[in-house]
Formats: sequence, structure tokens, C-alpha cells
Amino acid sequence: MGRHEQGHEGPTLDGAGGILSLIATGQASSRAELLQASGLSRVTVTQRLNALLSSGLVRETEETLPSGGRPTRVLAINAASGFLLVANIGETHIHLAAMDLTPAIIAQATLPFSVTSGPEATLQQVGDVFEALAAEAEKTHGFFLGISLSLPTPVDFKRGCVVGPSVLNGWDDFDIIGQLQTRFAVPVYVENDVNLMTICEHKRRFPTVDDMLFVKVGTGIGSGMIAGGRMFRGAQGAAGDIGHIQFLSDDAPLCRCGKFGCVEARAAGWAIARDLSARGFHAETARDVIDLVEQRKPEALMLLRAAGRTIGEVISDAVSIINPSLIVIGGTLARGGDFLLSGIRELVYQRCLPLATRDLSIVLSTAQEDSALFGAAYLLLEDIFAPLKVDRLLERFAARPL
Repeated sequence: MGRHEQGHEGPTLDGAGGILSLIATGQASSRAELLQASGLSRVTVTQRLNALLSSGLVRETEETLPSGGRPTRVLAINAASGFLLVANIGETHIHLAAMDLTPAIIAQATLPFSVTSGPEATLQQVGDVFEALAAEAEKTHGFFLGISLSLPTPVDFKRGCVVGPSVLNGWDDFDIIGQLQTRFAVPVYVENDVNLMTICEHKRRFPTVDDMLFVKVGTGIGSGMIAGGRMFRGAQGAAGDIGHIQFLSDDAPLCRCGKFGCVEARAAGWAIARDLSARGFHAETARDVIDLVEQRKPEALMLLRAAGRTIGEVISDAVSIINPSLIVIGGTLARGGDFLLSGIRELVYQRCLPLATRDLSIVLSTAQEDSALFGAAYLLLEDIFAPLKVDRLLERFAARPL
């Protein structure tokens, strides 16, 4: 889109970044809380808050908080003050959306996708749809904050690059951020889908849980970890790749990654579909497996229970290492409910020490929407309003064209 920013007269936002960050991150939602959290004088807080209110970035809601005197209105980010563009690149489709700062969808689109498509052509297509979505969003949410992408592959988050082996052929080390920033001139984030699903679950359902493991069981298997209340990625962003932990045996099945005996090759949707096909059923995907489970086909039920025990075995190792208080099971196969969950619980409680499982909850995800898409939005918003980056956001906001 190649927007060229132009300066204009407006409220003085100099120094207001700290106040904005406190409100955006939920650390302060009233004037009194801003005074306490910022350590600034009442006059300074009032001046900077008034500038943010005048700019439209912050608003006073109808909700009130009790105070020593008259109730005070709750302060919040104005969801309509800007928009972001997000995309979830799956193995067969791309789901794209413009979202406000809630985040909530303003406009969306879906594209067919093949994993054999190269990154350049795919990102060109994504960019074209993004331009159309941005044109729609700009009518009511003028400020373009940034772009966030979800990918079905391992991602080096610091560099924003795919690292193999992956289902996306030719994407290894491709400069995704560079291509999109050249076109849109906004911050760009790239993360793998499981980490983003983890972020979405944590933000929406379990914001007070400090240590949580999310396990996606679909076509493939992966996990994301919240440690100390924050996403844990590891040194290169490879933390949580439990699908490719190997269980070696004489009949170890071949995995899509080229190794033998991976958890994924034994218990992922594609592996169960493979075993059902060998028994004469039509099954190619995780959705086909769930269709047979919902039809109560004994073979499908048996294989899903067995998959649960395999997944439970590898989860028990993770529990022994990171000691979460909560495990959330999501992905297509989670629709199998207790047929999957019973096997997972059986192995976790059987193999782990009582101290690790004493207060451990293992639950199914209740996500009814594209949680990776929303996770991409939460990731962008959390980072862009962070204390170290919020001043740059205000500079861009003040320089936006009117």
C-alpha cells in the first residue's frame, strides 16, 4: 500500500507513552491507579492522559470504579482508534482479517492455499487481500498499527523466519518481514500457530494462570508454553515441539519429517487417518478421523484412545520438566472429547510424581473460532504497547495522514 506518513497538528503526545502502556497492558484503569503505577505527579499524569483522550487512543468507559468520593470511570484503549491485519496460513487455506484493538474482526476473507506455493507468490496474494481489508477498515478505524502472521511451521520468532523441516516448501529463511514491510511500512510479526493458539487461550480463558501447557492435536501435534505468565519460546523459538519427540521401537513408523518413531507419526490426525485407511475406511485428514469418531466407528474410537495414551506419555515428560498447573488440549482431534482426553489423563497421572499432578488440571479447549488468528492479534497488541515500543507507536500515530 506504500503509505507515506505526513505530520499534522494535534494533541501533544510527548511523554504519554508510559501512561498509554499502563492502560493498554491493564496495569492501570483509573487516574488513581495511573498516579500510583507511574510515580508521576498528578499534574503530569493529567496532562498526558488528557492528550491521549483528545487523540482518541484512550477513552473513558461507562464502567466505574469505587473511589473515596465520586466513582471514577474506567480508562481503556479505544478499540476503534486503529486496526491491524492478521492472517492464519494453514495447510489448505489462509484466513485473513482486519481487527480492531479489542481485538475483534472488522472484515475478513479466506483464500485457498497449497503448501507447495512459494513464499513470494503467497505473500503477494496475502498483501493484495490485506490492501482490500485495510481499505475497508480505514473507513472507521483510521490508524494502521501493524501486521501479524500465523504459520503452520516452526518459526524463529526473533528473525521472523521459517526454520525447517516444515510443511511449507521453500519458506526456510525467507525474509517474510522484509517483503511485507516494504509494501506496508508497518511493524510485522511472524509466529507459529501453536504458540498463537496458546496466547489466545491464555488471554481469553486463563489470564491469571502463570504456568500453562497448550497442546494442539490436529493434523500435526505441537505445544506452546506459558511460563511465569509469559510465552516461553526457547533460544531459537523451538520450545514445545513435542510432536517430533521420538519413541523408538522395532516397528517405529516413518514421520513426515523423515525420522522414525515421532509422536506425530503415531498419534497425529494424519497418522490415525493412515491407520484407518489401512483398515478400509476413507480417511485422509484429522477431520475425517473425527467424522468417524462421531459416527462411533469402533476402530476410530480405539485408535483415538491409543493416540491419547501416546500423547499422554510425552505430556507426562513435559509435566515433569516444566510443572504447569494447567494443560489445555486443542486442535481438531480435541473434538473427540473424552475418547482422547481419558488416554492423556491416564498416562499423565500414572507417570508423573504426585507433587506435579496434585493441583494439575487437564481440560479441553473451548475455542469456537480461529484461535491462531486471534492469537496473532494479541501478540501484536501486547508487543506494540510494551513500554520499550509504545513511544514509537505514538510517533507513528502523531505523524499519520488525516
